[in-house]
Amino acid sequence: MKLVQSLLIGSVAGLTLAAGAQAADLPAKKAAPVEYVRVCTTYGEGFFYIPGTETCLRVGGRVRAEILYTEPVARGDDAIGFYTRGRIQLDARTATAYGLLRSVVRFEITRTSGTPYNAVPGGISTSPNVAEAFIQFGGLTAGRVVSFFSNGDLATEHFGTLRFDDAPDVNLLAYTFTFGNGFSASISLEDGLDRRRNDFIVGGIASNALDYAGQRVPDLVANLKYDGTWGTAQISGAVHQIRSNNLVTLALPGVGTTANFPDTEYGFAAAAYLGVNLPQLAPGDALWLAATYTNGALAYMDGGNAGINSSPYNAVTANGGVGLVDAYVNPLTGDLDRGHGWSIAGGLRHYWTPSLRQSIFGSYMRVDYGAGASAFTAGGVVTGLTDFNEWRLGSNVIFSPVSGLDLGLEVIYARVDPRNRTFIPATGQIRGSDSGWEGRLRVQRDF
Repeated sequence: MKLVQSLLIGSVAGLTLAAGAQAADLPAKKAAPVEYVRVCTTYGEGFFYIPGTETCLRVGGRVRAEILYTEPVARGDDAIGFYTRGRIQLDARTATAYGLLRSVVRFEITRTSGTPYNAVPGGISTSPNVAEAFIQFGGLTAGRVVSFFSNGDLATEHFGTLRFDDAPDVNLLAYTFTFGNGFSASISLEDGLDRRRNDFIVGGIASNALDYAGQRVPDLVANLKYDGTWGTAQISGAVHQIRSNNLVTLALPGVGTTANFPDTEYGFAAAAYLGVNLPQLAPGDALWLAATYTNGALAYMDGGNAGINSSPYNAVTANGGVGLVDAYVNPLTGDLDRGHGWSIAGGLRHYWTPSLRQSIFGSYMRVDYGAGASAFTAGGVVTGLTDFNEWRLGSNVIFSPVSGLDLGLEVIYARVDPRNRTFIPATGQIRGSDSGWEGRLRVQRDF
């Protein structure tokens, strides 16, 4: 019996060894290589290599929530407004033999309620928006990005409106020449539709209101810029086409009645920007200034705001007397007369502690029109456009308990002073100087 058991065990062991030897002779299947995500340190924090490529990608975003209080003018006006915005941003960069290849896409969805954010009292709106989408390749920039007229490197940390070209996003095609030592120059073709201002409805002489015709040429923008360790400086210029769709009828002595479109005019704007770092006060402290002159291109100094609301909101009244208009039809000549103005804005940011900072800021704007823009009633009240001044002064305090989180509170006082008392046809009111307060509470997380 023991002999039989020994034979069986030996047979099984022999078969096992033989099978193992045959298995060892078979080709082994190699495991697929694992593609790990690598950190990219070339362009700063948050970038990683897209697996299988040499392109670095950063995924970021923002959540912002605001509550705004403004002084109501009428019973139907909202004094409280709510604002919520969500942002998703993708930034892809690749080093090439021709220079950096960069692509950025920024999506934003904004939900607002209340007159301070909406033109209609009680209004609610949701606006999905491609805020930025552009390609940079060497010196070329194409897409939607901050206008080259503006200087986005200024430390302008304010929530509300100030009167200068406050880094608006526009559609453009530009080229930047880099000279070294911090100097560069850019020339840009930009969408003029983003720079039109004829929001004003001329009361009493409505035929004077500019009706923009179709765009034939884009705005031409150029700048010369310096970026250094001490700060930044830039001078900018822009040319803007004013093409009217108004068919003007005039009765000329010895000629009779004629009907023609006014000749096309070209407005222009010029600006100077200065930003100075002040680390001797505290790390992160900075001072900034912006001065702008416009003639027929008032959008280049209005803070990027297309809408013109009453004083508690933007401190420029609409539909009666005070407004921003690139040009108007002169009722005596039938030609386009350009509006012009200038503004100066500035501010100072100071860090009281690494997590607590404060900014103080302000702006002054002066707008002038010619004699054909307005008319006087028997009571000496102006209908149409009138010259005016507007100034703004504000401050905010921002607490950042952790990196990327801002808790801010801001107050702005604004006053508008028209040269004459004005009549508002929509309400039948006669208004002179006006002023208003606004306060904002902001919670923002960047990641």
